[in-house]
Amino acid sequence: MNTSRRTVLAAGAAAGLAATTLTTATGTAAAASRHAPSKRHFGALADGTAVDVWTVANGGTRLKVLSYGGIVHSLELPDRQGNLANVSLGFDNLADYVAKSPYFGGLIGRYGNRIAAGRFTLDGHTYQLPLNDGENSLHGGTQGFDKRMWHIDPFTRGSDTGLVLSRVSPDGEMGYPGTLKVRVTYTLTARGAWRIDYEATTDRPTIVNLTSHTYFNLAGEGSGTIYDHTLELAAGRYTPVDAGLIPTGELSRVAGTPFDFRRAKPIGRDIRAGGEQLVRAKGFDHNWVLDKGITASPGYALTLADPSSGRVMRMHTTEPGLQFYSGNFLDGTLVGSSGRAYRQGDAVALETQHFPDSPNHPAFPSTVLRPGTTYRTSTIHSFTTR
Repeated sequence: MNTSRRTVLAAGAAAGLAATTLTTATGTAAAASRHAPSKRHFGALADGTAVDVWTVANGGTRLKVLSYGGIVHSLELPDRQGNLANVSLGFDNLADYVAKSPYFGGLIGRYGNRIAAGRFTLDGHTYQLPLNDGENSLHGGTQGFDKRMWHIDPFTRGSDTGLVLSRVSPDGEMGYPGTLKVRVTYTLTARGAWRIDYEATTDRPTIVNLTSHTYFNLAGEGSGTIYDHTLELAAGRYTPVDAGLIPTGELSRVAGTPFDFRRAKPIGRDIRAGGEQLVRAKGFDHNWVLDKGITASPGYALTLADPSSGRVMRMHTTEPGLQFYSGNFLDGTLVGSSGRAYRQGDAVALETQHFPDSPNHPAFPSTVLRPGTTYRTSTIHSFTTR
């Protein structure tokens, strides 16, 4: 993999009601056949700003998205019997998303993941970001993209349907330089795949690393841990972290360690194996270096499967890295849309990305965006059953 520079990626834009319990499905896959995107009122922010929830359905998949944070409010998929259930963690009300959310379903930016000490230097100038994760800046700072309002335009093109989310991040927002114009397209295809295409331009040199922070439990939101889910990751290396969960700069081989998911295995098999890396993160919360590197079109990254429901998710991406987070900091204090408390290991986040703290590691793929170029990345989630 070329880890010395940023490649401007060229990726073509392809661009319902949530399940309340696992045992009572919201319907069948047929109920999620394609229809034009629709919206309804979801709530209002403290300043009176109205927040909508948009529903998109196609190919047996149903997706609900909030105009606040671009948040994936629910993602409904059929099991092997064709029954739909919501497989993403979230809340049933706006107030909890504003006050309590650990990035449930959020559209993350300007910079997904951590930046050490919230500080980076670009073209000789040092920028300071808000510190919201101990001594570090996480997911864009105290008011990242997941806490901003997005303009949403629905579309139907051929057999695809979806939403185009856009916003302008002004120069200096959360300490980042440059006015950043962002466009993110959520597409559901005729086969029920969910594609995300990210685009951004800037008027000053800046750094960008956009991702989605959906928490997945393929057995159904609120159903218990994901430790029996099997995961295969097409990655022979990962980036070890220090005590603050900042990459040390090493690209360590997974062979012979609990981090080896090159062959599918249950997530819980080695999660309590001990060792400094697992202890620091309370499980898995690391960036895997995808074997394929940066690609012009989405390449294979992983397969996640739930043996109980038969649901399978495969992910392809143009990105060089993937943050695998095993829900280690869920502690039972958050009650989700099903009315059930979320506890440690009740979901997994799989965030396609450039590497954490890249601006402070010259050997990592660059996240610098300059005027006259366009940031483009794409990730595809494909769903089947077995």
